[in-house]
Amino acid sequence: MFRGYDLRQRIVIDVNTAERLGTISDVEIGESDGAIRQIIIRRRGGFFARAFGFGEISVPWSAITAVGREFVLVNSLVFGENYLKNK
Repeated sequence: MFRGYDLRQRIVIDVNTAERLGTISDVEIGESDGAIRQIIIRRRGGFFARAFGFGEISVPWSAITAVGREFVLVNSLVFGENYLKNK
């Protein structure tokens, strides 16, 4: 078992393209049941990109295919481009 904060800073890989999407910066948890709803991935970028939220991706928990010690594998076909924040 793991906790939400245990996921932070893990590297996220897309299983369809083998692309490194970034690292987990946060998790969104449901108020009613405490379950993880989605993870927020910080894409690579400079200070201004991080400061203003550019380059973040929200990935629903249903898109996660595996969670390891260092990596989290996601299926981009589940979330697609609709989850890009601040395009």
